[in-house]
Amino acid sequence: MSAESLLTVENVNFAIRGNPILQDVNLKVTTGEIVALIGPNGAGKSTLVRIVLGLLRPDSGRVSLGPGLRIGYMPQRLTVADTLPLTVQRFVTLGTPASRARVRDALAEVGAAPVLDSPVQAISGGELQRVLLARALLRQPDLLVLDEPIQGVDLNGQYELYELIGGLRRQRGCGILMVSHELHLVMA
Repeated sequence: MSAESLLTVENVNFAIRGNPILQDVNLKVTTGEIVALIGPNGAGKSTLVRIVLGLLRPDSGRVSLGPGLRIGYMPQRLTVADTLPLTVQRFVTLGTPASRARVRDALAEVGAAPVLDSPVQAISGGELQRVLLARALLRQPDLLVLDEPIQGVDLNGQYELYELIGGLRRQRGCGILMVSHELHLVMA
């Protein structure tokens, strides 16, 4: 049995004010597969993610999503103002209502259960990345889109997060589209 196609990008082109950002980009993500977009800062990786998510329209080419596809998205970075009183519990459920038990389970799955009632502003960079991942998992995604998932995480935490992502793929069988500029870490 072949893997189900979750995402297909065909001949996508995108320019900003006449400057080409993406040219003839093709990729495919199937169930249980990790596809890493690797390149230097400014190479267009996050732009491609925005096109996949439907936030930008390509100038030409086509993006096809599997029928009924559920996407869990983990952004590259997030800043929450210190003046906004927001606990991790509340933050995780913004836009995706879920019971406290479901939130606790999602946080436990990514190793962040102890921060459930902490203010978002008080958690570490590594904890924040795990919280963002738990938030993406609450959608029960068929496809996880992770934009620089190790942003702001120390070296040991980076390896742990990549191990966690591999484990989630194995356990959940979801496809993963991951952006990184750290070839050596992704390959490891």
